[in-house]
Parts: sequence; structure tokens; C-alpha cells
Amino acid sequence: MNAPLRAPRRLESYVCGAWTPGRNEGQTLLDAATGEPVALVDSTGLDFAAVLDHGRTVAGPTLRAMSFHDRAGMLKALGLALMERKEEFYAESLRTGATRPDGWVDIEGGIGTMLAFASKGRRELPNTRVLTDGDIEPLSRDGSFSAQHILSPLQGVAVHINAFNFPVWGMLEKIAPTLLAGVPCIVKPASQTAYLTELVVRRIVETGILPEGALQLICGSVGDLLDHVTGQDAVTFTGSAHTGRKLKAHKAVIDNSVRFTMEADSLNASILGPDAVPGTPEFDLFVREVAREMTSKAGQKCTAIRRVIAPRAQVDALVEALRERLDKTALGLPGDEGTRMGPLASLDQREEVRARIRELQAVAEIVAGNPDDVRLASGDADKGAFLNPVLLYADRPFAADAVHDCEAFGPVSTVLPYDDLGEAVELARLGKGSLVSSVFTDDKAVAEEVVLGAAPFHGRVLIGNRLSAKSSTGHGSPLAPLVHGGPGRAGGGEELGGIRGVKHYMQRTAVQGTPRLLSAVTGRWIEGADVQHGVHPFRKSLADLRIGDQLVTESRIVTLEDVEHFAAFTGDTFYAHMDEEAARANPFFDGRVAHGYLIASFAAGLFVEPNPGPVLANYGVDHLRFLTPVYFGDSLQVRLTCKEINPRATADHGEVRWDCQVTNQNGAVVAQYDVLTMVAKTWPPAAQA
Repeated sequence: MNAPLRAPRRLESYVCGAWTPGRNEGQTLLDAATGEPVALVDSTGLDFAAVLDHGRTVAGPTLRAMSFHDRAGMLKALGLALMERKEEFYAESLRTGATRPDGWVDIEGGIGTMLAFASKGRRELPNTRVLTDGDIEPLSRDGSFSAQHILSPLQGVAVHINAFNFPVWGMLEKIAPTLLAGVPCIVKPASQTAYLTELVVRRIVETGILPEGALQLICGSVGDLLDHVTGQDAVTFTGSAHTGRKLKAHKAVIDNSVRFTMEADSLNASILGPDAVPGTPEFDLFVREVAREMTSKAGQKCTAIRRVIAPRAQVDALVEALRERLDKTALGLPGDEGTRMGPLASLDQREEVRARIRELQAVAEIVAGNPDDVRLASGDADKGAFLNPVLLYADRPFAADAVHDCEAFGPVSTVLPYDDLGEAVELARLGKGSLVSSVFTDDKAVAEEVVLGAAPFHGRVLIGNRLSAKSSTGHGSPLAPLVHGGPGRAGGGEELGGIRGVKHYMQRTAVQGTPRLLSAVTGRWIEGADVQHGVHPFRKSLADLRIGDQLVTESRIVTLEDVEHFAAFTGDTFYAHMDEEAARANPFFDGRVAHGYLIASFAAGLFVEPNPGPVLANYGVDHLRFLTPVYFGDSLQVRLTCKEINPRATADHGEVRWDCQVTNQNGAVVAQYDVLTMVAKTWPPAAQA
């Protein structure tokens, strides 16, 4: 007997602190593989102005009161909580047509992206509420007037309008940097797969980890939402260029200069290098990558390979290898163990892809796959949105405009031949801007020419070869630390990119004033700000240490014996330290000079407090510069100032950055750098007290 059909559930929006259904029944969403009703979606009756106001007034102040580390810890806790619930998400993901590997990219890939931002927030951002951007800019000779660029969170809401193909990753990869920046989010998933996004948001809300209003969800149309956005809000859009352009041209977006990021159509190209002939690892890798990108998520990826650019001499062998590999692709129900590729997201989407294939056939011929004769390992071709992988070939690629303009958003790629590498690069450029391009080669000259030629037209370029094959994440995988976006047709925006993505939701401001007041604003000591003397700063735990705590050391004379001992001990016998005549011939020196690292070593000997105490370890220096030569008989003195304090929320210590300035007997700065240490929060530790 057939199992009874599950009644479609009515999706709700999570707005203004409550789960709220639309007033009408709305659109019926179908299972991509079986055609069974899954859910009803509608947002009629929502007060979208109130939704925006709720995010701005309820969540905004709470998020901005948290430090970057607080928000990073919040993301980590949320990511771990979602990972515990992943099997529930996988089960629902099958209804979107995604196989288990497809779901892994969407679900665990999305959660992993959130965890990556949590990690980067703790490691790369200070435990403060404001982010300094660049060095201090002196604006006066006497140091009384300076400027510092800072980044602070926008005081609005980020509206994220997402595509149907990645209902989990598409949401999490956007809200992670937004929340880390301290800005609340409104997520509007594409209706076709909104039931999976809604499920994930329900579980997020249940955890109670996010402050109320930090994440709101709209299932259905956004209505007049964009009518109410302001210059403190941001809008991101992933989907078709046609829809994106309409949203970008919205009157309120234009009138209020709302930040708008679009990730749209992308005719991504992959280039087979002329050295990658049949029988080479690069040729085999290329075949495997093209086939994988055609069939992963049934080709419904914004980063999928749409144009396969290959040397004309290799085309026949390439088409045959791809045909053989694609013929082995088992098409069927996504939950079946033997299925390699599931259906498209909907029957409408299948008809859309078939229409685009017909457009491509005006300039190219089908060489593998039949879009109208579906061959299934399981499932029903009439009820499910199944489509065979389709490979086309355009013998005259520069005359095949449709190939460079028409994106069939499914398991469809077109092979384009080139006669020299310059043609290959030009063909890639004809995509008019793409998210990603790749080149498979083991030839350095080929890699250089393709990357430099293609980079201005792409957000990311992958070089694939035999050495990176096992570790490479592949052509189509966006990664949290790397920019995801592209110029031109791809929308002109950028997402992800590590901390770059966080800064998109912050305002850069140049703050001018006295160093004392600038230091108060930024929480970071700068030259000319207040200092305090007294107890050696290395004897202070984080509980007692303050920005501006300073030590001025005694002096030490550098002797000939010191330099020669250091040279013999370290093996650094560079001529400027050992040969008077050669040193005088150097345009920078008047004679033999002390080693730079000897200066840094002597400086440490002058400022270090040697006894066990709250300073636990030195883990490096930043921005080390040797500014004035040190000669025999010169006297060195150190000024060490507590510059920045970053407690770790989950540890008994924190990082302290010290400004270290080494001067000679004339007051000239001979060395300048930041010393980085780990310092205990209390001393003695509680266990020893």
C-alpha cells in the first residue's frame, strides 16, 4: 500500500517576536521529486514597516552593546546547536530535490560557514565594539591633532533576499557576517524551498541564542518592505539579474543610497590548458570537475560551469570522456542510495531550463543527453522535475552569442573550442562578468596568462592541477574566507571574503581630534594619549592593567663586543656588522652597525620583568621596523606602553598589544613595533590564590 500523503504545512513568518501566518492560503509548494504538496506559503497581512522597526529598535541596540567576541561566541553556539539538528534538515532537504551530498553542501556547508565566521571573529577582531581601520593619521606637527578611521555597525537592518537553490547555506552565509558586525537581519527565502529555511529558523529561535529581533523571517512576498528602507539599512539579493535590477532600481533604495549587493546570473567558464592533453592528470581532473559541476545540485548552482573552454585539438576526446561520465549519472529520487543526481527544484524550473536549451541549440548542437527523454533509475518523470545532464558543442564560439548570454540554470554546459590561449581568455571574458572561472594546467606560463587575463572579469579564479587535486575544494565551492561575488553580469557585489564581508555592514568614519580623546573612542592607545606610570605593567593582570600603562626603562650602551658576540653566536655575519670599510660604502650607514635583531633582543632585556607573573607568553611582534642605524657607543632606551587589551571570553587569559619604541641617546627612534603577549585575567590564578 502507498503511504498516506502528508498534509502540506502552512509556513509562517517569524516577525516582531512571533510566528505569524499570512491571511490567505497562498501558494502550494510541491516536492521536487514526487510532486506531492509540501507546504503553503503566504505573507499577506504582515506590517513590513513594523518588521523593519522591530529589528532596528529591539535587536539593534542589543547587538551593538555586545563586543565582536561576544557576537562571535553567539555564532559559535548557534552553529553547534544547528549541527546537532542536521539530520532533521537533511530529511526536509530531500523534498527540494537535493541528494545527501547536495544537502551536505547546503546544510553543513552553511553551518560550517557560520562557524568559520565565529572563529575569524575571535581570532581577527578585537574584543571591542568598534573596529579601527588602518594606522593613526597625524594631522599636526606637535601631535595634538590626529585622525583615526573607525568602523561601527549600521543602525538599521540587513534585508537578505535569497535564491531557491541553497535554502540553508544561502541564509547562513549572509547572516553570519551581518550578525558579527552587530546588525540585525531579515531573511526572505525564495518561496519554492522556503519550507526548509523556515524549519531551520524555527530551530534557531528555539535555541534562544540570538537576541530577539536579531533574525526575522518572511515566508512569501516582501510586499512594501523596500518602501521603508533607509540609508542605515542594507539589502542583499541572490537570484536572476532581471529581478535584481528591479530591486536595485527601487525608489527608496536609490533615494536613500541604501547599500545593495547583488549576486545574479553567472556564465562561469572553466578552461582546459593546452598542456592538459588526454592522459595527463589535468585532463582527467578537468573531465571530473566539469561533470561534477553539471550534476551537483542538478546544476542549480550559481558557480556551476556553464562554458567548457578547451583546445580545439582536445575537443573530440573531451566530449567523449564527458559523455561517458555523464551517461553513468544515475538520475532518480534524491533519497535513494544509488541516485547520483536528483531533480530540479520544480516542474516550472525544468521547463525554464528546457526553454534555455532550445535557445542554445540555435548556435550549438547537443552532443550528450536528451532534455526531453528522461532516463530514470527511480521516480516518475511526469511528477518529478527530472532532467538528464545535457552537453552542447558550439564549433564557432565567437559567433555563438547565446552561449555567452543565456544561462540554463540546470545540468547544462556547452563546450567551446579555442585555437590559442588568447582566444581562451577572450571567451571567458565574453561572459561579461562571472562569479568564478577556473583553469586546469600544470604549466606556469599558462596559469599566469589565464589568471591575469581573466581576473578582472571574475570574483574568483581557481587553478587546478595534479598537486592540488586531493586538497582542492573545486571550481564551484564558495568559501567563507574568500570573496563570493563578481563584476558585471554577476551583479557587481561581493559576499563572504572573511572580515571583508563583516565590514560591508559597517560604516567607515574618519574621526579627528586629540590623541587623548581618540584613544577614549577607540579603546586603543595612540601616541600622545594619556599614560600612567608606577608598577611594572608586566606585574599587572588584566583585572588591573589599563590602556596607557607605561614603562620607561634604563639605558644600555651597545658595544663592539656586543655586536661581534651576537654575530658569532647567531651566525649573522652580514658585512654591515663586521666590515667597517664595506659598511661605510653602503649608502645607508656611516660605518659598522648593530644588528636589528640585537636591538630587539636588548630591548626585551630592558623591558621584561623576569619573575613569574601574569604575563604568560610572548607570541610575536607586529610591524617591526628599524628606523635609525645604531653604532658602537650608542645608548638604547625602551618605552613600553599598553596599547590594546583583548580578554578572551572562554579562557583565563587575553591578548595584550604593547607599543614598543626604542630610542637612542639623542631621542631618535631606532626601532618601533608591537609586542604581543598572553596575560592572565587575574594573578595569582584562582587555583593558586
